[in-house]
Amino acid sequence: MLEDVNVNVKVKLAALWTAFMFFYIYVDYFGLYKPDYINNILAGKVFVFDISQGFLLTALALTTIPALMIFLSIALPAKVNRWTNITVAAVYTPYTLFNLTGEFWMYLLYGAVLEVIMLSLIIGYAWKWPQQ
Repeated sequence: MLEDVNVNVKVKLAALWTAFMFFYIYVDYFGLYKPDYINNILAGKVFVFDISQGFLLTALALTTIPALMIFLSIALPAKVNRWTNITVAAVYTPYTLFNLTGEFWMYLLYGAVLEVIMLSLIIGYAWKWPQQ
């Protein structure tokens, strides 16, 4: 019989944020392979947005938050941790779906579905945080 170890909710949340970050980054990375994407970047455009300092700062800020959630899921006290995870995952769900606007690509849909599943699991684990 295999031993089944009870994993702390903080570790589960950190693992889900880590998996989310991998998909979050790789979906953008694989976008570089779409036809004319590099040409648009060279022309100073991403989707309908001009590439500017503000755009790049916003993009980095939007990446920083889930990256920090990996650490915060371990470090924050339980009550603050629970609500921070619920709030951030809830905010990132519509943002993830917004990324589906524009051209339809199956890899974007696949990535968004998996990201929303991971965000839903984060909300679920945080919502059902074990009580003493």
